[in-house]
Amino acid sequence: MGAAVQEGVRATTLPSGTRIVTEAMPGVRSVAVGFWIGCGSRDERGPVAGASHFLEHLLFKGTQRRSAKEIAETVDAVGGDLNAFTSKEYTCFYARCIDRDLPLAVDVLGDMITSARLRSADVDAERDVVLEEISMHLDTPDDLVHSVFSAAHFGTHPLGREVLGSEASITAMRRDQINRYYRRQYVPSNLVVAAAGSLDHDRVVQLVSEALADARAGDGRSRRTPPEAAGEPRTALRHKPTEQTHLVLGGPGLRRADERRWAAAVLNQALGGGMASRLFQEVRERRGLVYTVYTYHGMHADTGTFAVYAGTAPHKVDEVLHTVRTEFAKALDAGLTEEELDRAKGSVAGSMILGLEDTGSRMNRLGKSVITGTPLLTLDEMIAAVGAVSLYDVAAVGQLLLGGPFTLAMVGPVEGSDEEALAAYASPTAA
Repeated sequence: MGAAVQEGVRATTLPSGTRIVTEAMPGVRSVAVGFWIGCGSRDERGPVAGASHFLEHLLFKGTQRRSAKEIAETVDAVGGDLNAFTSKEYTCFYARCIDRDLPLAVDVLGDMITSARLRSADVDAERDVVLEEISMHLDTPDDLVHSVFSAAHFGTHPLGREVLGSEASITAMRRDQINRYYRRQYVPSNLVVAAAGSLDHDRVVQLVSEALADARAGDGRSRRTPPEAAGEPRTALRHKPTEQTHLVLGGPGLRRADERRWAAAVLNQALGGGMASRLFQEVRERRGLVYTVYTYHGMHADTGTFAVYAGTAPHKVDEVLHTVRTEFAKALDAGLTEEELDRAKGSVAGSMILGLEDTGSRMNRLGKSVITGTPLLTLDEMIAAVGAVSLYDVAAVGQLLLGGPFTLAMVGPVEGSDEEALAAYASPTAA
């Protein structure tokens, strides 16, 4: 059993391979704890697309020791919160409670992770719930357009799949398929336990060791294949009879551990990260073309995407896309001003500080860093990294993120649209 200590953050690796990382926060009475599994939708084969998210639901349906009702009542009785989420590369089950109830929270989470019943009746009942969630997603165009973009950008690679799975895959998925996936992935060697708040690291290690004492061994790490780089512009149109047309225009970004991510964060903030950003000021404030417009940088273990989202009236799509590409071209040609650089750096640093004021966000920072293999930096180190970003750094990363080729995804009343004209906006030479 190995342990490490660094500025309030301590880490221990159990003989089973489970990694435990904690951060003590003086002055609080609560604690947040998360059990992070190193599998998500990109680790699923086609026939079980959506299995990670399906399991997220099913683990709340009961264990060998507790029924679904008992799981809910046990945490509710102490005023705690219990929840979970699934991403493309990991799944997390977490709880937040008063410090005195940490043993209870760890025991419940450990029980769910290691001893889920996965009864056929529960699979069939929860299948309908997941299908309703998929329907809700399909009925939310400003959410759906991001899935359409990912599918077009990544093609047949698993990163292009929706985390929820599809109606077809969820309908066809059998209990034995889900159980095999569960038994392969939910093993100690594929688990990170992160906790932050009023805690003692050694006590957390003891609690986790006890909770996982009967866990089955195995190697749950998946062999991931990186996606091929998009070599040409792509366009994907999804017709829906909505009042607005929702669009995403984007291209390749940086992988999660890339040292240039700090410069990308500054560029993102200056270009479309807030009310003072270029796109917000030009597309919304000056031209009145949209209510919402923003950029975002999505990062994965081996790749990433940088994109802009906007929702606008169908007859304004062309002007929105032209304006966005014009702003991209300006940023490429002239970069940022010193004033924009300083403002964006201050905004990014301030957001990081404000975003780490509670136990839940601290726990998420720890868990996400360790489960993804991203260097775990202190808050001061992150602020210093942002502060060190120069105009040259932003210009260099801009050449990678803003030059294209791009993928254009649109959801709305796009039937009959001139796809050839729209495809021009995905071209590296458009503006």
